Amino acid sequence: MKIISHFLIPKHKVVYVYDDFTVKEALEKIKPTRFSAIPILDREGHYVGTLSEGDLLWFIQSKGFADFEDAKVSEVPRHRDNEPLDIKANNEILLSKAIDENFVPIIDDQKIFTGIVTRKELLNYFFERKFIIL
Repeated sequence: MKIISHFLIPKHKVVYVYDDFTVKEALEKIKPTRFSAIPILDREGHYVGTLSEGDLLWFIQSKGFADFEDAKVSEVPRHRDNEPLDIKANNEILLSKAIDENFVPIIDDQKIFTGIVTRKELLNYFFERKFIIL
């Protein structure tokens, strides 16, 4: 069984921002979720990177609290991006990525963002089936 297809949270259920959103719009998207990071997409649907709370905080601090709201998400320096995986990637690669990332962005053959697989859901699956011995 391919784990990616089993655990994929489709794009329409994922909280994400576009790279042309303002920082204010990004904050409005991320604040109610309490997520520490969300995907960034371009308007064609390609995965661009990962926007974290820390990235926003450091950007706001560097710009000054009065001047950040109209800046674009694309202007925010990012500490690191979660590397995307092709939807056909094997289970071992997915699991190795999930060790270091809260979510793994999934893309299709045309590099279009299709959704995410979360580390939380993978761990819950294995704990429920007792695949992990403590």
